[in-house]
Amino acid sequence: MPSTNISVGNDMSATFMTPTGLFISFEGIDGAGKSTHIAVLAQAFEAQGRAVTLSREPGGTPLAEKLRTLVLHDAMDAMTEALLVFAARRDHLQQLIAPALARAEVVLCDRFTDATFAYQGSGRGFDLSTLQYLEQLVQTVQGPEGDFILQPDLTLWFDLAPLVAAQRLADTRLPDRFESQPVDFFTRVRAGYLQRFEQQPQRFARIDADQPLQAVWQSVLQAVRQRGWLA
Repeated sequence: MPSTNISVGNDMSATFMTPTGLFISFEGIDGAGKSTHIAVLAQAFEAQGRAVTLSREPGGTPLAEKLRTLVLHDAMDAMTEALLVFAARRDHLQQLIAPALARAEVVLCDRFTDATFAYQGSGRGFDLSTLQYLEQLVQTVQGPEGDFILQPDLTLWFDLAPLVAAQRLADTRLPDRFESQPVDFFTRVRAGYLQRFEQQPQRFARIDADQPLQAVWQSVLQAVRQRGWLA
């Protein structure tokens, strides 16, 4: 993923209030097909003259990518996993997302905090109140009207039955620590996404991922156009 390592340090809070910067996250269980549509949406924005930054979580910066490797491949308990994910997110926000939004770019991110609540929270069974505290600690920024927790302007949730997702993943590649989990783990993860969707419905667009590829893309396009971001 392309990255721009411009540290905003203590001036981070002033960079998020750009009125034309857009932050869109892509969410869903492994195998839902979300990654397929990120590049296509980037092309749609670029065709209308927008600068686009593509990224992912965990990851997006040199430090966060190192932490991603640990999270995906090293054995650890749920708390360690959550702390590493949020540490990676903090660096990602400072070094990549904040500068991109300050330049009025469109940031398209493969996963963000909703994934932490779904995977570490619902999937691993880690305490949700602790995750909420970490979310507030890591993502609180300052704006003209006071502090707020930075969230994507839009979250595209690619919803797919875990059994279907497992069939898609079968024999595609060597699975990491998450992809190798049993179906009941992903059933809990999907329930975690549903909970976040119900808590913040104005931010989410629920995409039926069990459709032909072109139909899924049309759903993505419609969700973005409804917000007036694409002609």
